[in-house]
Amino acid sequence: MIGRQFLRNLVDRRNLLFQLAMRDFRQRYIGSAAGWLWGLVHPLVMLASWTFVFQYCLKSEMPPGSPTSNYTLFLVTGYLPWMLFQETVLRSSSSLLENANLITKTLFPSEMLPIAVFFSSLANHFLALLLTMGALYIWDASLSPPALMLPVYMVLLGLFGVGLGWIFSSFQVYLRDTAQAVTVLVTFWFWMTPIFITEDKIPDSMRFLLNGNPMSYFVRAYRDRLLTAAWPDVSELAIIVAWALGAFLAGGLVFRHLKKGFADVL
Repeated sequence: MIGRQFLRNLVDRRNLLFQLAMRDFRQRYIGSAAGWLWGLVHPLVMLASWTFVFQYCLKSEMPPGSPTSNYTLFLVTGYLPWMLFQETVLRSSSSLLENANLITKTLFPSEMLPIAVFFSSLANHFLALLLTMGALYIWDASLSPPALMLPVYMVLLGLFGVGLGWIFSSFQVYLRDTAQAVTVLVTFWFWMTPIFITEDKIPDSMRFLLNGNPMSYFVRAYRDRLLTAAWPDVSELAIIVAWALGAFLAGGLVFRHLKKGFADVL
């Protein structure tokens, strides 16, 4: 009887998560003629602009030993995980306030909101990944079997992003400046991640910014899986898993502790 009830709760939560993710995805483009296509237009325009500036104006070149000599492919494969992470964290930070009516009027599992944001963002991520694969085909950079590891990195990136999303969203309930501070933090974090530049250009005195940046491992992993035939290094994968699980568990603990006062503050 208990086992049956447990399975029923799992199914209910799964259905709720799906409904929240679909609701979030539709609300982002409600009233828009192009709809979800805008989720592709914005990153494509940004990538085209960055490619024009860095590759054609500043003449950025790939150093020997790089996974590709094509700067555009280098840029887009590095931006893929960052786009998913950024969207998850930034939108999660305000998700509780945006759905305050659900939290205050019903026995609603508010911890599901950042998870729903991640799954909603994952839809755009899949579309961007398909476009990237099309670009790889056009430039004769065929995919190798290690690319099958990408779903693993998506799950780990989801754990990492949702963990931070739980922390920031719960802080935002009590301190309404949190979302603005997170935007500043993520912007700074973006430029500290080797998306535009190759890792060899980072001075030795600043290597700690690379080694202590979890997103640098995700960016490197995406590039290696999409642009090379190399399977992931066990130690590097272990570091990613540690960051993902650490952020997820820490976020869960913080959210669980602060959740008790959500209804009163909201």
